[in-house]
Amino acid sequence: MANIILTLSGLLFIVCLFSGEGVKALGAWSRDEVLFIYGYSMISMALFSSIAINLYGFSDRYIIQGEFDRVLLRPLGTLPQILFESFNLDSIGSLIIGLLTLGFASFQLELTPSLIDVLWLIISAASGAIILLSVFVILASFSFHFEDRIGINPPFYNMIAFGRYPLPIFHPIIQFILQTVVPFAFVAFYPATHYFNHEGFEMLCYATPLVAAITATISGMCWSLGVKKYTSTGS
Repeated sequence: MANIILTLSGLLFIVCLFSGEGVKALGAWSRDEVLFIYGYSMISMALFSSIAINLYGFSDRYIIQGEFDRVLLRPLGTLPQILFESFNLDSIGSLIIGLLTLGFASFQLELTPSLIDVLWLIISAASGAIILLSVFVILASFSFHFEDRIGINPPFYNMIAFGRYPLPIFHPIIQFILQTVVPFAFVAFYPATHYFNHEGFEMLCYATPLVAAITATISGMCWSLGVKKYTSTGS
C-alpha cells in the first residue's frame, strides 16, 4: 500500500505542477510526455520491486543477524534465494497504475502503437527492471565488506525519482550521474523517447538492453566477490 500511495503522490505532483496557467511544459517536454515517462518508469519499478524487497534490508537481516548462513546451506544460488524468498504484492497495484498512466498519456499524445512499439515496451520495461535490480544487487554486495544496519540503499533509492522525468531538465552533472554512475535514465526516459518526436536520443534509447546486460554482469561479479568475502556470524 505504501508503494501505491507514493506512486499516486508522484502523479499528483505532476498534475498539480502543470495545472497552473504559467506551466505548460518542462523545457521542451509537454505534460503528457512527462506523464508518459512517469508511467513508463512505474512499470519497470513495479517489476523490480516485486522481487527486490529483501535487498533493501539485506545488510541488517542477512549479514548482521546471520540469516545468510541459512542461505548458504541450501543447494541453490544465493542471489536467487534472496530475490525469490518473498514477493512484494503491492507492486501489482503500482503496475496497474503505471499501465493506466501510460495508456492515458498515449491517448493524449495521439499515439497509435504498432506491434514493434508494444514489443519495445516489453523489452525496455524488462531491461529497466534489470537495471534497477542490478544497481541494488551491487549496493547489497557492499554489505559483505562493510556491515551497516541501514546500508547505502536509501540515497540511491531516492535517486530513482530523477529517472522519472526528462533528463535534459536536470543539471549536466546530474545527467552524467544518471547516464553512467547509476544509469536510471535508461529505466524510463531513454526508452520512452522511442515514442516521441524529439531528436538526438536514438542511439541511447536503443542501448537500453545493452546497459541492462552490462549492469547485470557487473552486479553478478560484485555479488560473487561479496559471497567469497562473507564470514559466518557463528550464531
